[in-house]
Amino acid sequence: MTSQSTATLRSRYIERAASDLEENRHQQEELTKALARLKHEEALLVDILSLAERHEGLHVAAESSAQERSGTHVPAGRPAQPPSQQTTRRSAHLRERRLKRVLAESGAKGKSRQPLLGEILTALLGAQSEPRLAKELHAELTAKHPDRSPTPQVVRNTLESLVAKGQVQRHKQQRSVMYTLADDAHGGVPAEEGDAVVAGG
Repeated sequence: MTSQSTATLRSRYIERAASDLEENRHQQEELTKALARLKHEEALLVDILSLAERHEGLHVAAESSAQERSGTHVPAGRPAQPPSQQTTRRSAHLRERRLKRVLAESGAKGKSRQPLLGEILTALLGAQSEPRLAKELHAELTAKHPDRSPTPQVVRNTLESLVAKGQVQRHKQQRSVMYTLADDAHGGVPAEEGDAVVAGG
């Protein structure tokens, strides 16, 4: 094998290795984004289950309390007696009032929760109509919410997750990637973007 053919072969190996390395890094980036989306969805599902269990418990407690106050609670060992029409109406009225109060209190508690990273980013994008860079949003987020310290990569991943959900639009200007709030999302911050609690955010 001549020195020229050896050099050509080495050059091909180097090119192939460089190409494989680029593909490897690209796949790692895609997996990182996919993992961020899955973690985001996991956090949303946990929040949904937690809220559902809380409301279910409050609903059962409200019904039990209403039955006791209306005198329709049947002690163990006694056969149930059919309630009169008046007692039934009173029980339903009390149960409705109690449930409204419980839901109102629950809603007030829900408002005091810490906003999710996706909700904050959506609000920042909604405050301006111009496309924003991820690093600009990261800087504004850390300035307005000093208690939050997500990395720039986490902010980018969250923005991409919002893009995948149709809540945010991605724009490419030359070599920069910028984001704006999706047209149908200007009505307010969606209930979920909750992006989720993302690690580091």
